Amino acid sequence: IMEESLYQVLCYIMPILAIVVFIALFYIQAGYGIFQNKHWGISIPNRWGWVLMECPAFFFMLYLWISSPSRLQPTLLTFFILFETHYLQRSFIFPLLMRGKSRMPIAIMLMGILFNLINGFMIGEDLFHLASAERYSTSWMSSPTFIGGLLLFISGMGINLHSDHVIRHLRKPGDTRHYLPQKGMYRFITSANYFGELIEWIGFAILTQSTAAWIFVLWTFANLAPRAYSIHKHYCEEFGKEAVGQRKCLIPFIY
Repeated sequence: IMEESLYQVLCYIMPILAIVVFIALFYIQAGYGIFQNKHWGISIPNRWGWVLMECPAFFFMLYLWISSPSRLQPTLLTFFILFETHYLQRSFIFPLLMRGKSRMPIAIMLMGILFNLINGFMIGEDLFHLASAERYSTSWMSSPTFIGGLLLFISGMGINLHSDHVIRHLRKPGDTRHYLPQKGMYRFITSANYFGELIEWIGFAILTQSTAAWIFVLWTFANLAPRAYSIHKHYCEEFGKEAVGQRKCLIPFIY
């Protein structure tokens, strides 16, 4: 009962906080990646920052799934596998593939840990503990929303992985110059990796029809849209508006 009450409270608080964060990030630049700076205080190697920041979502979701009496129900098992596949890649594979010597401020890492714990709790609690066993019966997996959402999720993950690959291979070993990414979805937007992630979680929200998953979509947009705008602006300043051309920030042809 306590977990359910906490979930209900978070369903009201988190959307409001997402809007606050969305507005704030247009004025406060998160100092990691290309915007790394010393104003955020003590930092650690980027690789370790990503592992420590993302893995709580992976392990917390694992705990909530294991503790569910319906954990082997096919639909719920599929939800679990999809969520964990993303965070397995984001927590343990993505950091290992990183190049360079970037650093992540501990403050940003701690905020990321807190968010991932809250998000993991909300989605896991909703899917594996609050939803009735009848709601996610096996027939759910043949519904148009599940199939459409699954296709979106897989497409988004593909775009995200390919875009990360493009970024990692912009420079040859020893080259320190900066380059404007041009391949894949980068032909249309300057933050193709973010676009892929946004599409991924929209797909997950559609296929689960979960309130918590839709709140995560709102948070994903609130976090990524201002940063995508900053990256677009940075590219225009560094490479010139002509080089950036008609590319948008985050969503092809729209934003």
